[in-house]
Amino acid sequence: MKNYSSTVETRFIKYAKIDTAADPNSSSFPSSMIQKDLGKVLVEELKSIGIENAEMDEWGYVFGTISNNTGNESLPTICFCSHMDTAPDCSGTNVKPIVHRKYNGSPITLPDDSTQVITTTKHPYLKEKIGDDIITASGLTLLGADDKAGIAIIMDLANHLMSNPDIPHPTVRILFTPDEEVGRGVEHLDMEKLNADFGYTLDGGTLGSLEDESFSADVVKIKLEGITAHPGYAKGKMVNAMKVMSEFIASLPKDSWSPETTKDREGFVHPVSIQGGMEDATVSFIIRDHITSKLTEYELRLEELFKATLSNYPKLRYTFEVMEQYRNMKEVLVDVPFVSAYAINAMKLAGISPNPTIIRGGTDGSRLSFMGLPCPNIFTGEMAIHSRHEFVSIQDMEKGTETLVELVKIWSKHS
Repeated sequence: MKNYSSTVETRFIKYAKIDTAADPNSSSFPSSMIQKDLGKVLVEELKSIGIENAEMDEWGYVFGTISNNTGNESLPTICFCSHMDTAPDCSGTNVKPIVHRKYNGSPITLPDDSTQVITTTKHPYLKEKIGDDIITASGLTLLGADDKAGIAIIMDLANHLMSNPDIPHPTVRILFTPDEEVGRGVEHLDMEKLNADFGYTLDGGTLGSLEDESFSADVVKIKLEGITAHPGYAKGKMVNAMKVMSEFIASLPKDSWSPETTKDREGFVHPVSIQGGMEDATVSFIIRDHITSKLTEYELRLEELFKATLSNYPKLRYTFEVMEQYRNMKEVLVDVPFVSAYAINAMKLAGISPNPTIIRGGTDGSRLSFMGLPCPNIFTGEMAIHSRHEFVSIQDMEKGTETLVELVKIWSKHS
């Protein structure tokens, strides 16, 4: 790109050091106030590159606008979005990013825990990154490339567009969200304030990947009431809710229907937490499939399995609650195929081989698509996410910026 001096490396390293772990057990929004620490940094950086209207609202959403410079007011407004929080699955405290220059393909032993070794055997994508500059954490934490790589790419784009006003583009809206990792990323987003027509999340993996089909997702919460009694005099009286719930979980299929036994378009039913004791116990499941109607099938089967366990305990009572999380973005994007097509063309112009694929998960774009903002997901290079082995290629992030530059140029020609 003309006059391109990448800032993704320095930005990413700065962002990765800021702890923004979401808290799945919190009822506040954002779930952890530390996410706003990064939000404040991003607002200041946006203002420093000339985006004067940058702001963070009360909920922790960060907004910024780069105005249309084409003179064609009929062009749509395009949003680029990434999330600020990191997954609670692995510590995000005191992250120490390490740059491995011109990676040579050898195992990477992380210095703060020598048992953590990143290899091309465990992570085959690394074979494609030989010669790249790879960033990892130090072995005790995740890295936070999910999704601070996306943030760094969007910030790099903003810096490049503001430094090169001759690049034609429509109005670009920048959005950084909290709490994506706990499924609440757009819960309080003001869509009128966002005021965009089409969008792209930057939260994908391998170079060239474009995801426009996600899981549909529900949460199921089952609460069981046991029968209490003094343990010294409990014979024939006590029914321990925790034991019964454990019996139910043990009855789930062992060779199917779970994350560890499914792939591609296969859905799953996954217990993610259990809590309680003798008096009551609660288990939460996430339910996933690319075909939305199958969620109901899974939920009915799950309740039947639970009832089968309870057939031996007829006096117990329970509740079975289903909550919608998000739906397959393809159900919306199928009606606006040009949104994905423009991203594919942009990758080609950036010298990348596009790889349209599906997500065995969801992004903020899944919910945004159903909130009126069709929103496929573009690669960032983030790999081995939610783990101590997380890594990202600086060159992948730079290609992400190039893709976005080509993408806004394409949109500047289409009203």
